[in-house]
Parts: sequence; structure tokens; C-alpha cells
Amino acid sequence: MLFLRSFMILVLSCIAIKINLCFPNILSSLKTLPIDGHFNFEQLHHAAKDFGNRYSFLPLAVLHPNSVSDIATTVKHIWQMGPGSDLTVAARGHGHSLQGQAQAHGGIVINMKSLQGLKMQFHIGNLPYVDVSGGELWINILREGLKHGLAPKSWTDYLHLTVGGTLSNAGISGQAFRHGPQISNVHQLEVVTGKGEVVTCSGKQNSDLFHGVLGGLGQFGIITRARISLEPAPEMVKWIRVLYTDFATFTRDQEELISGESTFDYVEGFVIINRTGLLNNWRSSFNPQDPVQASKFKSDGRTLFCLELAKYFNRDKTAVVNREIHSSLSQLNHIPSTLFVSEVPYIEFLDRVHISEIKLRSKGLWEVPHPWLNLLVPRSKIQTFAQQVFGNILTDTSNGPILIYPVNKSKWDNRTSVVTPDEDVFYLVAFLSSAVPSSTGTDGLDHVLIQNKRILEFCEIARLGVKQYLPHYSTQGEWKAHFGSRWEVFVRRKSSYDPLAILAPGQRIFQKAVPYS
Repeated sequence: MLFLRSFMILVLSCIAIKINLCFPNILSSLKTLPIDGHFNFEQLHHAAKDFGNRYSFLPLAVLHPNSVSDIATTVKHIWQMGPGSDLTVAARGHGHSLQGQAQAHGGIVINMKSLQGLKMQFHIGNLPYVDVSGGELWINILREGLKHGLAPKSWTDYLHLTVGGTLSNAGISGQAFRHGPQISNVHQLEVVTGKGEVVTCSGKQNSDLFHGVLGGLGQFGIITRARISLEPAPEMVKWIRVLYTDFATFTRDQEELISGESTFDYVEGFVIINRTGLLNNWRSSFNPQDPVQASKFKSDGRTLFCLELAKYFNRDKTAVVNREIHSSLSQLNHIPSTLFVSEVPYIEFLDRVHISEIKLRSKGLWEVPHPWLNLLVPRSKIQTFAQQVFGNILTDTSNGPILIYPVNKSKWDNRTSVVTPDEDVFYLVAFLSSAVPSSTGTDGLDHVLIQNKRILEFCEIARLGVKQYLPHYSTQGEWKAHFGSRWEVFVRRKSSYDPLAILAPGQRIFQKAVPYS
């Protein structure tokens, strides 16, 4: 025992000496790289934070690239250091990750927003598109696109996210039922692989890398440029909300709306449990169609389901659009007195979450823990899911909104890395909770995490076939279960494009220099 203990102390001492000897060499090698941008070795705390506010891992350095070449040079340098180096690389966009996915403990974090200076290039014609930097924010693409009368087809609910960030996951909002997620609306990518190679890829050129990177959680390459499909941008939006008390009726109407040629361009929904004065709160942004009846409606102590719709239009078509909306709404089975309508400019509708962000920031309620849970639930299991989760596990929705809406699987490309339920229609159910850091009550972090765990355990026990969106797991075994039959393809792509597991260590899928299979 004494010998073993002495031996372990000697080994650990050697490791410590090796790290201390290598550390200055690593720093000096990074400082001498021929790049246009620069490394920051001191102000690192910003790169160790994200929107989730639950994990914080300090990197060794932050790269602020001025060009794609800077990123490729850095990654190639680390690749050439070989498996003996522990250095990893994480691409960080707007820092909206939830669980440290864009962090690199002791590695290099690349500030992708430094690439925003690369000019957007709009191509106008029968099939318009725009070439943008992977570090560009979607809100900026919208603003520039509107100058040309154009806009992307598919969005996320929050636009202050980078192109590379959302395309590495999927990018889902209420337009996905028609256009698919954002990854279904990309023509071409430029990617820096884990070997430091700059590769242009598309459905026809280097297609395996193209499909792998889309929804690939940053595992196969860093998206440095993307070609995004565009469509003519409307001027205005009719924004509509109605309520239901019966979940089956609510989902039946939602599913009808996303089938065939829907009148509406956006279909979402959310769950409201035990909220006081709900409709009065809506009045600040929406107009009730029946003010007298709306004022009598009570939401206290009830579980309600809100259907949220949007119809895009130009002002010269207002009368026609109003008739179409009236006809479509007459076929729904909502509570008549809860019909609320608003008419807003297109950009105001798409950027609606940012308005809430400004309010929350002013109250110090934005930079708090966000223990979000996003699930994709098969259509055949959504009633079972709702009965248990909304009926038993959750008692209110005061910690944040719960989104719920169906999408069509036919609009998703199964060659990408995203994993979805194996049914023609599935639901996104997003528990977008905020937690009070110091609280031990129902608004505290521990309480929300326990609720999330109970939801996941129920899904597992009931065998609902649920998949996580923006997935997070602790072991490779769990990741294997998540990918299922597609795990072998995922591993093959990793060994092809990032064999040393340099990229995106914060996802905790692969460990550098550790064999995987």
C-alpha cells in the first residue's frame, strides 16, 4: 500500500510538472500564430458564461478572428499538436447555450461574432438567397433583407442568435410546419473541420459533411458561412390568440391547421396553468373581438391552452386577408370570447421576444438560471404526455412559458444529424423556465430541475419515444440511446471530420484522445 501510494504521488507529480512545462509553450505557440485577429488571455469570464447560467468553465484563451483563415489556422495548429494535447475548441456565438455547450474548459473559445464584419451578399432573382457569416445574428439578416424586400423563410422565436448556432441545432419556430426548421432552408455552408480544413459543402458537394454539420451540435465543423434561402417579405402581420379548455380539441385544431394549405403562416401554442387575469394582460398588445365577454372570462385555477397564429400580408390585401382569417377561424373550436387580434409590422412580430428581453433586463431578471427543457413528442403520445405532465407534475406556469405546437416531419431532412421522433407529425414542447438563484421555493432552481427530471423519467417509463431538442446528457451511453440507430453514422462522421475530438467539447459527447465507438 505504501509503495502504491508513493507511486501515485510520483505519477501525479509528473503530470503536474508536464502541464506546468507545457503551459508556457502552448501560450507562446498561440501568440506566434499568423492571424489577422487576436487572442485574449486575460478577460475570459465572459466566455465562461451562457444564457443557461448554470455552468462556468474558464478557457485558456479567447480568439477574436478577423477572418475564416484565423479560425482555420488556430484549429489546424491544435490538430497538428496531436492527441497528446488537451486543447479543445468551442465556437461561441451569442452565448445562448443552456448547459455550457459553447464553453471549452482550458481550451480555446472562438468569438464568432467577430466575423460579423464580413459583408452579407444578397442574390435577387427567382430563387433569392443571402450569403452570411456564421457569426451573423438573424435579426441583422432580417433588417438587411427588408431593404431588398426579402427575408428568410424559417425562424427561431428569438432572433438575437447567430446563424452558426441555430444551424448547429435545427432552428424551430411557428413557421416550421410549412418550411421546416432553419436547417431545411440552407443551400450551402462553409465549414472549418476539426483538422483545420476550410471546406465548402452543399447537398451536391461534400454532402456528407453538409448534412452532418446541420444539426450536428458543432461536432464536425465550425460553420463560418451559410447560404440561406429567402422569400418576399410581407409588410404586416395579423397576430391572433385564442383559448381552449380541452387539450384534445386544442391539438386537433393545431394539427388541422398544419395539414394541407393553411391560411396561416405561423402556428404555435402554449400552456397556461393557474394564471390570474390572463386576458387583461393580453390587452396591452391585443384587442379583444368581444370586450364585454372577454372581461368576464376567468383564468384563475384553470389549465388553458392558447393557440397562437399569424398571417402575413401587405397592406393592399388587408380586406382579402381579413375574409380569409374570418373563414379559417370559424372552423376552429376555441372559446369564442377569448379571440384576441393584433396587427403589427413584420419585423415587430418576428422580434417580439427581444421586447420581453428588454423589460426583463431592466428588472434584473434576464441573467438568471434558465433550466430549459425542450422535447419532441410523437403525435400518438401527446395526449398521454399532457395528461400526466399538465395534469399532475406541473401545478402552475409561473416560472416561464410552456410552448407546444406540431410540425410535419416531411419538412425535415433525415440526412442531417438532428434526431426526431419516428412519426409523420410530432410536437415541440418547450419548458422555458427561469429560476430565482437564491430561492428554495417553487421558483428556485432545484425545484425546476426536479420537475424536469420527473418529466423525463415519466417519458422514459411510459416509453413515449420522446427525443430531446437542444439535447444534454452526462454519459456517452445516454448519447447512444438518443441517436439510436443513427449513432454509428454520427461516430463515423466524427472520426472523419474531427478525429481528435477537438471541437465542441461542451456537448460532452466525445472526450479528446479517448477512443469512441
